[in-house]
Amino acid sequence: MASTTVTATAPRPLANSYTAGKLPRWAPWTMLVVSWVVFGAIFAILAASGTTKDFNIVGAIFFGTVLFDVAIYATSLLVEGSRKAMDRLVTSLVATAFIIALLPLISLGWTVVAQGLARFDLTFFSESMRNIIGDGGGALHAIVGTLEITLMAAIISVPIGLLTSIYLVEYGRGTLARGITFFVDVMTGIPSIVAGLFAYALFAMFFGPAIRNGFMGAVALSVLMLPVVVRSSEEILRIVPNELREASLALGVPKWLTVLKVVLPTSIAGLVTGVMLAVARVIGETAPLLIVAGFTTSMNYDLFNDRMMALPVFVYTQYTQAAGLHAQASIDRAWTGALALIIIVMLLNLIGRVIAKVFAPKYGR
Repeated sequence: MASTTVTATAPRPLANSYTAGKLPRWAPWTMLVVSWVVFGAIFAILAASGTTKDFNIVGAIFFGTVLFDVAIYATSLLVEGSRKAMDRLVTSLVATAFIIALLPLISLGWTVVAQGLARFDLTFFSESMRNIIGDGGGALHAIVGTLEITLMAAIISVPIGLLTSIYLVEYGRGTLARGITFFVDVMTGIPSIVAGLFAYALFAMFFGPAIRNGFMGAVALSVLMLPVVVRSSEEILRIVPNELREASLALGVPKWLTVLKVVLPTSIAGLVTGVMLAVARVIGETAPLLIVAGFTTSMNYDLFNDRMMALPVFVYTQYTQAAGLHAQASIDRAWTGALALIIIVMLLNLIGRVIAKVFAPKYGR
């Protein structure tokens, strides 16, 4: 019987990223965070010593990102060689360009949060400015007005915009479709104050020049919202594959039912996103609401009766009234109003994404 011999092999050494000439995956992210922390500490020391007025978040992120570019190139050059180091440098420069593009947004968010926390309390969200001259008061009347006016603007513009986009994609051909597309593009560039003047002139013809109410503000905002809904919905509907339409029509389903049961459910996520973009476009408008909705310090839940305050107008009036002994109180309310407006937009976008995810068609494996 032939004998078999077993030869023992020595265990292979554990692979090490550095000895293998390759940085670990976590190295670039760790170096970026460390670079930001280093310059964050430097700017914090400068702010504490009085060299700078406040902590400069933009400077900390910018110079920290530049330090990261140098550090990742030098480290990769030592460990991975010149070719891989150049590749990592170009990649980090692309990331740097992206971060630089975000710096205005970061600065805006940091400033609004830092300044707006001064009055971010229960009183601000539970009281109005009725009979308030100095400290105290809140923006409940403005928050309610913003929500009601924006909701009414969406109720007006979303059905019209969605039906217009369905016509352009599914039915529209020839001169009429081209004319609608042209005028929608023209409406996209209309200044917001022109929309306010249009709404004022329309209602003043029937109710006189003294008319002011929240519904007029909703009409003005719907003029600005409508072209955004049309264009975004049109592009989303065009993305739906024609094969789905053809399959439905081949089964004898009418075209209107194909649109209702096939096209719209397939594109529901994109349509909701387009509506949220349109809402975000108009919810911060100030000029048209100053003209048609007016200014008030009291609660008003009725869109069709009397003046109604909105958050953008509240922020504007509080900032312009910042004078005398109570100037800081007005400025604090203005910053907190801006923070509340940003939070409302974020919540509306979050709700829109949840709705889109719930009602989006479910595909099997």
